[in-house]
Amino acid sequence: MRQKFSIASFLVAATAAIVVWGSGVAHAADVQVKDGVPNRYTVQKGDTLWGIAGKFLKDPWRWPDVWRMNRDQIRNPHLIYPGDVIVLDRAPDGQMRLSLERPTMRLSPSVRVTPLDAEAIPSIPAGDIEPYLTRPLITGPEGLVGAAEIISGRDDRYGRGDGDVAYVVGMDPKAGELWSIYRQGREFRSIDGKELLGVEQRYLGSAKVERFADVSTIRIATASEEVLVGDRLVPAPRGMLMNYVPHAPGTPIDGRIIALNRDATEAGRGWIVTLDKGSRNGLDVGAVLAIYRVVAPIPDPRPSTEREQIDPNGAEPTRFFTPTRMLYVPDERSGLLFVFRVFDRVSYAILLNTTDPVFLGDYVRNP
Repeated sequence: MRQKFSIASFLVAATAAIVVWGSGVAHAADVQVKDGVPNRYTVQKGDTLWGIAGKFLKDPWRWPDVWRMNRDQIRNPHLIYPGDVIVLDRAPDGQMRLSLERPTMRLSPSVRVTPLDAEAIPSIPAGDIEPYLTRPLITGPEGLVGAAEIISGRDDRYGRGDGDVAYVVGMDPKAGELWSIYRQGREFRSIDGKELLGVEQRYLGSAKVERFADVSTIRIATASEEVLVGDRLVPAPRGMLMNYVPHAPGTPIDGRIIALNRDATEAGRGWIVTLDKGSRNGLDVGAVLAIYRVVAPIPDPRPSTEREQIDPNGAEPTRFFTPTRMLYVPDERSGLLFVFRVFDRVSYAILLNTTDPVFLGDYVRNP
């Protein structure tokens, strides 16, 4: 099982902005610091705030509660760069805090160059979530009814790919020239299969409009698989700047993992999972949830004190048996996940700090 994260450079540039002040100071008192932690840590390329906090705190997701930053130290306090020093000390109110020291340089004879935003470290490992920030979409059972639709290609081929031309109806020029191509994908249902929570619209690629008309002409820019007649298009979203500030949900959450992002029976650190809870349940971007697995009851191997019972399946003469006593084990916590995209009734999350494999159907609850 893969344990490393890929870090997409453009995502770091687009989404590394982090709100690092204004977190609940009143909650800092119950944040636990690890024993024997260093007082200082120099930020390295490839670090994340979650990972750095894990060097100091028993619960890394609590880093916003103990973070203090002098806004005068850095022109843009949203960003932390390799070479900066994170300091753990005790505030005047007696609470532990994390703060930033930025190395100073002589202006002469050298010239200090301000780092590019793309060099800033993100709050969580970002590469695996990049495709999920703007795609796919989750809709109701009606799907993308009313969206622009591919009605034909320039030739008689069944499927089309990069660079091919297609004809589309229902395009609004006001929406711009860049569009995303979708096809209806899997349904997300409650763990018992009885309730439809949403339908995933699978992202196929992108297209650019060459001519707007009643029947518009597009050229497919990118395609992850063949594009077919009947596929739908929606205007491509603009770049997104997200503030990934981890926090516990504001309401009690008792949900389940209903899908994995790959065809596998188990997941591990860095995988994307789908939850059966969304904004209507109180989840928002940055919510941290603990993952729990139900442990099957264990037969008690000790001598039974249960009374003998008649075996209903026994043959004549009447047979008796002693029922097996079962022992019930509390649910076991197997890791944490971080919610980064939320729809009405489902959410996407990335698995972090897992100690054991995570399975479809595992529970997610407040940490």
